[in-house]
Amino acid sequence: TMKYVVVSGGVVSGLGKGVTASSIGVLLKASGLRVTSVKIDPYINIDAGTMSPFEHGETYVLDDGGESDLDLGNYERFVDVSLTRDHNITTGKVYQSVISKEREGKYLGKTVQVVPHITDEIQDWIERVAHVPVDGTDNVPDVCVIELGGTVGDIESMPFIEALRQFQFRVGTENFCLIHVSLVPVVGAVGEQKTKPTQHSIQALRSAGLSPHMLACRSKHPLEQSVMDKLALFCHVNPKCIINLCDVSNIWHVPLVMLEQDALRNIMSQLQLPYADPDMQQWEYRAKKWDAVTTPVTIALVGKYTGLGDSYLSVTKALLHSSIACDRKLDLLWVEASDLEEETKSEDVSKYEAAWESVKKAQGILVPGGFGGRGTEGKMIAAKYARENKVPYLGICLGMQCMVIEYARNVLGLSDAHSTEMEPETKNPAVIFMPEGSKTHMGGTMRLGSRRTIFQTQDCISSRLYGSVPHVDERHRHRYEVNPEMVPQLEAAGCKFVGKDDTQLRMEICEVDGHPFMVGCQYHPEYKSRPGRPSPLFMGLILAASSQLGEYNSDEAIAVRKSAAYSEHNSVLTSPLKVLRQNVSPSK
Repeated sequence: TMKYVVVSGGVVSGLGKGVTASSIGVLLKASGLRVTSVKIDPYINIDAGTMSPFEHGETYVLDDGGESDLDLGNYERFVDVSLTRDHNITTGKVYQSVISKEREGKYLGKTVQVVPHITDEIQDWIERVAHVPVDGTDNVPDVCVIELGGTVGDIESMPFIEALRQFQFRVGTENFCLIHVSLVPVVGAVGEQKTKPTQHSIQALRSAGLSPHMLACRSKHPLEQSVMDKLALFCHVNPKCIINLCDVSNIWHVPLVMLEQDALRNIMSQLQLPYADPDMQQWEYRAKKWDAVTTPVTIALVGKYTGLGDSYLSVTKALLHSSIACDRKLDLLWVEASDLEEETKSEDVSKYEAAWESVKKAQGILVPGGFGGRGTEGKMIAAKYARENKVPYLGICLGMQCMVIEYARNVLGLSDAHSTEMEPETKNPAVIFMPEGSKTHMGGTMRLGSRRTIFQTQDCISSRLYGSVPHVDERHRHRYEVNPEMVPQLEAAGCKFVGKDDTQLRMEICEVDGHPFMVGCQYHPEYKSRPGRPSPLFMGLILAASSQLGEYNSDEAIAVRKSAAYSEHNSVLTSPLKVLRQNVSPSK
């Protein structure tokens, strides 16, 4: 029988329910269980594809092309699974499904209502998706972690709370564990920790018919024992089942903090599962390593949503995974692309100078994907700077397109080269619209999801970073492509397209000859980066920026990287040659 762990949140949103849910997944998986995740978002959008990153953080792209909430990225990274679009349930999807059934006459003349029709749809959906294998095998998961987005008490999450209330009886109480994440704020000069917001939040939950089995309290500093006792008394929760998640130095510590407080044992006993000590050795090793590395590597991220960390969440995580694997501490400089443009110089010279100071200070430059014209010129200026000064550069999606346009303008001498996205009438289109869909609807016209890239040569930096494989599967999210008609000119001038799709018409990876590391990719490698398995192209950027690329990409090192022992080895990735030199017996 499937076991369900539900994570809800109260008091305020953005408490870290996602990290809490992911951490529970990590612990359950480390105990030998197969884990899957479902994220419920009470908003009415069908998916996160049409939302601005300012509004909701980045859109996370799944293998099947689903555009989902960034929490699914957290699960995929923490638990190392591949989810599908159906693992993100939204109010929009539920209503869409019920309304289409109503139009087909499936409800046999009944009045269609929130209870039972919407709530049944939600329960059926959860149950169906929970049984989908997500770990690359055909095995059905043992436990499903469900995160209920939003805050308990919101009007829009009501149908979901009611559905979960019914669900606990549908699946049986011994297969259902509810964990409520709440905030304990500190008020006044005395710094008193207040339990009232949590009490009210639990009250709202219980009046809706759900009693939490466990309380996870977020706080800045550890909670005093008296506060914990008061919470147990007023919130009708066993004192042993109150865990305190205070702020930690990095989020990889959260599963360890939960384990220390017996969270896993309590979840297992509620679900009537035999307790097994989780194997957290590699996880702990990485969490400590993150805190321990001190040698900095400075990367400038040149984008257009730099005011908001969440809008490039997967990119910053991928940079982190690679930095830690390369024994470096990431020093990330956020640069607003438009601040590098001449226009800014005339409007606000201090902004312009600050942006350039960051770019010049950086050991590597990363230009991530994006849509629309704002900041495009700035991104090309960054690419030009990197090319001329031999600074390691990674361009993703639009970042690769900017690199190609800049090359066409300044190396091929086509000064008016542009992308038809920004300049529909350009005489020299370096980037053109190559849809797999329609031009009018915003949602769903893109080339989305996992697609294959075939290396045209093994004699290139990117193929070697991937371990000299013939092809790779990576996730896409774009409508525009490098113009295949300009490719011969670009290649003759030294901008080589070393990865293409299976039709040879879509350019996937390009590299600039004679540059230590100037790589662009049309896909988004950040979506498949994992703490223990960093994305190869991000590894390339960090290695090049910290002068370790030559060693990592040598024939000798590639052979080590391909060996089974290497993937089990504790120093995970850093320097394969170090592993070779120490001739270590890989420890599990």
